[in-house]
Amino acid sequence: MSNVLELIIFAGLAAVVLYQLYSVLGRRVGRQPEDAAADPAAVSGAPPPPLLDAPDDGVGLTGLPAIKNRDPSFDLSRFLAGAKGAYEMTVRAFASGDRETLKNLLAPNVMSSFEAGIDAREAAGSTETVEFLHAPRADMERAELVGDAARITVRFLAEFRSRSKGPEGEAVDDKRTAELWTFERNLKSRDPNWILVHVDAAEA
Repeated sequence: MSNVLELIIFAGLAAVVLYQLYSVLGRRVGRQPEDAAADPAAVSGAPPPPLLDAPDDGVGLTGLPAIKNRDPSFDLSRFLAGAKGAYEMTVRAFASGDRETLKNLLAPNVMSSFEAGIDAREAAGSTETVEFLHAPRADMERAELVGDAARITVRFLAEFRSRSKGPEGEAVDDKRTAELWTFERNLKSRDPNWILVHVDAAEA
């Protein structure tokens, strides 16, 4: 009877061992031969080719990225500093009636509008000078690329004192203004200067 019991116990242990061996050896561990057959790179031993990014040709870019793609030397801080100087120069030139200075800064359509204001003031026998109370503030409002033309709109906030003289006497007027000035430059041109192409009133 004891011999039969021992045989049953040994048979059970053997079954457990065989099951554990099957559970380990029967698993797919790592890459299998059939995996290599499905992967030509694995068969040849060569590493897979790297994934290359598509070249950036600028298509789809808008705003400042589009402008910088066409003109890598463009620097927004330097542009805003130049725009601020152009703003002060333009305001002073308009007040004093300096047409020659304005012609170098304004597009023909804007020049016509400014010149009409100068003509009206001169016809009334009035003169004007402008003194900035603080350096104007300049912030980029928007940027766009239209064909070869880069356009950047700048919001200017300024405080200045206007002194005018005319037949009715002298007047001093402190003004606060908020305006949107749009500057444009042809990126194909060798001329690095931007010109004023549009002026809009803005909220302070």
